[in-house]
Amino acid sequence: MATDELSSKLSRRLQIEEGAEDPVAVDVSGHENGSEEKSTTANADSELGKKLQRREELNEGQGEHVQPSMKVFNPHTEFKEFTRHQIKDMEKMFKMYDAGKDNYIDLMELKLMMEKLGAPQTHMALKNMIKEVDEDLDNKLNFREFLLIFRKAAAGELAEDSGLSVLARLSEIDVSEEGVKGAKTFFEAKVQAINQSNKFEAEIREEQEAKKKQAEEQKQRRAAFKELQQAFK
Repeated sequence: MATDELSSKLSRRLQIEEGAEDPVAVDVSGHENGSEEKSTTANADSELGKKLQRREELNEGQGEHVQPSMKVFNPHTEFKEFTRHQIKDMEKMFKMYDAGKDNYIDLMELKLMMEKLGAPQTHMALKNMIKEVDEDLDNKLNFREFLLIFRKAAAGELAEDSGLSVLARLSEIDVSEEGVKGAKTFFEAKVQAINQSNKFEAEIREEQEAKKKQAEEQKQRRAAFKELQQAFK
């Protein structure tokens, strides 16, 4: 079998040398590798071109921004300047106006919110409100971005006549839950809540001192009565 194969190869070689057959290129692997390298380079160039075009579209306001994967967001660790109860109030308000229940407040939902607060805004003003805190550039507000409004308001980073400043001032809390009467705005309510709490604690201490004093007086009266009984024995 090996002899026949060797004989066939020698015969073919003689025919090629005599011009009876055209030689056939055998370095197929090298050709394929070259094609693969050209194809890979072309794909890389195409992918880079698409990325550059995508970035240009986003910069020009065209196309839809794809939100990257988000880390687990914990408002209590990231927004330490707010108490747990304050964050709960903000979350309650956020969910109230999240009509689509998709954990976002979009342009139309923000429009409804401002109308409910008694401060309707123009279409352009609403877009600017979102843009000011829209860190992921998806043209809507998630809960973290909603909290940024109150952080900026508390830090005095918002223009007084800006839509977000108006939103923060007019964001009423549930006074029935807070037990704060006459509170008109979120931050005013929080100040009054602290004052009310301090006053309540002071009243408790006064009551405890009064009870302690009363108990001491009763103890002294009993001791005096016992001394009087001993005197008549």
